[in-house]
Amino acid sequence: MSSLAGPRPSASRAVSRSPGHSPKRSSGERRSNASDTAQDTQLRSVDLDHVIKLLEGSDSKDMEKEQLKTLKRVVKHFENGLPLKDLAQIIEILNLCAEKRSEQEAFTEPLCELIKLFGLPFQKKKSSDEVNYSSEVSKCIAKLGYLMRVPSSQVRIEICKCVLSFYKMELPGKLLPGYQPTSANYKIQMAELGELAKTLVLSLALVENQLTEKLWVLKALQHLSISEKNCKLMMKAQAASRLCLYLNGADPSGQLLFRSSDILWKLLENASKEEVVSQLSSLECVHVLKEVFVDILHGFRHSDHQLRNDLLVIATLLAENPAVPMIESGFAKLLIVLATFTEVKIPSPLVKDLKLTYSYEDFEMKQLLFNVIRVLSKNPSAAQLLSENNVMPALLYYVKPNQKPGFHDWSAAQYEELQLHAIAVLASVAPVLIDKYLSCRANTLLLIFLKWCADQDPFFGQGNSFHGTGGRSNKLAQMRYSLRVLRSVVSLYEDAVNFNLYDEGAINQLLEILKYAAKKSKEKEDAILLEIQADALFILSVLCEDDLHRKEIFSYEAVDVLIPFLQMDPKKLHSGLGHNCLLFSALDCLSSCVVGCYLAEYYFLEKRGIFLLLDLLSLKEKNLCNIILGILVEFCDNPKTTLHISTWRGEKDQTAANLLIQLWRQEEQELGVRRDECGRIVDMKRPIASSFQRQQKVVPVPANCPSFAITEISENMRAKLYSLFCKLGFEDLPGLSAKDFVTLAIIQRYMDFKVGEVWSEICEELKEEFMPIMPDEEALKAILKVSEDTGEAVITLQTKILEDQHNQEIQEEKKTYTKIKAILKQREMINKSWENFLTRTSNYEALKKAKKLQEKSIEASRPKTKTQNGTVHSTDIKGLHATIGPGRLVTVESTPRQFMGRPLA
Repeated sequence: MSSLAGPRPSASRAVSRSPGHSPKRSSGERRSNASDTAQDTQLRSVDLDHVIKLLEGSDSKDMEKEQLKTLKRVVKHFENGLPLKDLAQIIEILNLCAEKRSEQEAFTEPLCELIKLFGLPFQKKKSSDEVNYSSEVSKCIAKLGYLMRVPSSQVRIEICKCVLSFYKMELPGKLLPGYQPTSANYKIQMAELGELAKTLVLSLALVENQLTEKLWVLKALQHLSISEKNCKLMMKAQAASRLCLYLNGADPSGQLLFRSSDILWKLLENASKEEVVSQLSSLECVHVLKEVFVDILHGFRHSDHQLRNDLLVIATLLAENPAVPMIESGFAKLLIVLATFTEVKIPSPLVKDLKLTYSYEDFEMKQLLFNVIRVLSKNPSAAQLLSENNVMPALLYYVKPNQKPGFHDWSAAQYEELQLHAIAVLASVAPVLIDKYLSCRANTLLLIFLKWCADQDPFFGQGNSFHGTGGRSNKLAQMRYSLRVLRSVVSLYEDAVNFNLYDEGAINQLLEILKYAAKKSKEKEDAILLEIQADALFILSVLCEDDLHRKEIFSYEAVDVLIPFLQMDPKKLHSGLGHNCLLFSALDCLSSCVVGCYLAEYYFLEKRGIFLLLDLLSLKEKNLCNIILGILVEFCDNPKTTLHISTWRGEKDQTAANLLIQLWRQEEQELGVRRDECGRIVDMKRPIASSFQRQQKVVPVPANCPSFAITEISENMRAKLYSLFCKLGFEDLPGLSAKDFVTLAIIQRYMDFKVGEVWSEICEELKEEFMPIMPDEEALKAILKVSEDTGEAVITLQTKILEDQHNQEIQEEKKTYTKIKAILKQREMINKSWENFLTRTSNYEALKKAKKLQEKSIEASRPKTKTQNGTVHSTDIKGLHATIGPGRLVTVESTPRQFMGRPLA
């Protein structure tokens, strides 16, 4: 390392600082510094500039004695702490002493004594001094670290002790007059600014062969690595790889291994894990880790077991990176054998004479080893290693009912935790080792285990671990992870796996599990039960997909199981427990297990299943609509489905046709399709193009690759909506408004427009490659003209629909206006009649006049011919001065007993 001491002041600068050569100050300045002068009396007894000048002088014997004597005076003078303002000069004195020490050993002791002064609290006059001097102090502490270049064990150890004192500050017995110590964390913060941690990591190269000095440096780094900032600085100096190589260094005390691993652990906690793993990924580092792990594996002390587990965690992090040579170094094989040797009982020289003590540390190691297997299963290169070392039988060892409270000296809680962890790891390993999975009859073991999980026999799960969440006093955790294993293997869509499951009776057993979980959900619904049901439905979907015989086996039971999921409360979809995943699994199961089997389809229709699907569709959830529309399109192959769709009514008597058209408009709005305010076509050349399509340039693609116009069909719902309308028909659809008919005109021509898009892409591709001949060009123009004519025809139809609607609205408006006029006229007549009545009651002359008019009208209404030989009754009431009709009581003159000489009947 090069000398990193700051530039020394020149002689003229030293002279300018001496009292005899100081410039004159004004009287005001002298008065303001009067108090400081009294406090600095003691400090002035040592002139640091004079000391620097003295050390820069000749190296004669007499001068050496004077220099050593002066240095002792400096140490004595600052025995209670260094003022912040003098630190720069003190560090300069240190550098001069370090230079002289290389030639004169006598300077070693004063150099160490001066370094000790940095372990005392720094002294400040004002609170602001900490901030004002922060730059100088950080540089001084950095230069203190650079003194590690001095080839003296005593000096290096003293520097490390000084760093340790930063974290355990003790106040001196006596403070300097007028000064106070800096805050407790001040030196730690300045060490971070001065990058002291990085310097000490680099200094490890200087103490490579000095164990004592190396241990002191590591001890100092242990304290510095508490800080996140220091850890990042250490990583810049390749601290992880340097420390890893020290792990297997010769050290009878074991401190080298302990301190190095502790710093590595702190680097993982406080720095970037990816960067640490990257520095440890060399073959040399992995070999060192393996050797140290093997050595400490047979340790008997509690600290050995803890350190072993810490190294195992580091190994796991390394295994997560496939680029790390874990397999090439043999470390991966060692860990796999160590994870399985207690279950498979196959002797191996790698674990010879190794016995577990079943302590908590051994239990922790077992869990960590299971985790290593899970990590290695993600590395394709490790598949053969996992297969050869009996990982599958070892994990399947735990797939069995818990018959007694403890196994292999593990407690009941520990065994349950290991069991759940092993089954969870099996879900990652099984897809990688599928041949081993089948040869070990894993499906049979899992189904037997699941049957035990659903049984009512008493079992009290502990539920203490991460994997045991929700499994206290029940077997739900075991059921959950067993189904995860089955889900992982059926996800491969391997015929051998699926047939084996079907042959073992998995379909009926999964139905029983669904019924069991549904019953439990009524008591208390939680995320674990929802996950169990979702996984069971997914497994059924895969087993029954494209197999009519399997669909028929449980067609009725499948519908009865699925209907309650379709009746789910929509509010639960956003609960966060997993209802949305459960509903998706149910819809997937419906598509795979019911659609295509007429028995199941008819039973689903009888259970009003189409109505439930349309109810879910009316929620207009984007992620649900696409799936439900696909199911409805497939269901429409059944002739009875269209009748159910047409019969359905939603909120406010909404029809299915209206709902589908609303979904079309919503989809086009999200795609950015250009439409006017009435919903009519705007761009006749590209009437259904999305905004992305308009921006996308045509790129020539091979003949076997679909163009963008084709791939776009599967990326939105319009093709499915069009297919549904093709089944329902485009005529006589109930519940549609004029705006709906405008949109329907576009839907009806969707296929024509899509064909036009494809031809447009073909034309663009041809222009990119070459110029077509005249006949071909005319043909292409004619084809494109057909597409444009279709667009114009649709626009004409849409305009006519809107005009008819406008005319109808005008006619209805006229009818309404006529009705309003009639009502107003009637009100006027009533008001006039009332006014006449009031006039008659308040004006007697008007009453008489009205009476005469009434009598005249009555007389005029009588027939002109008189009845002969008949009795005529008068209708007038004598003395009545009113123009209103008679009341309910009328005196009727009696009819004579005889009429024309004959008695009346």
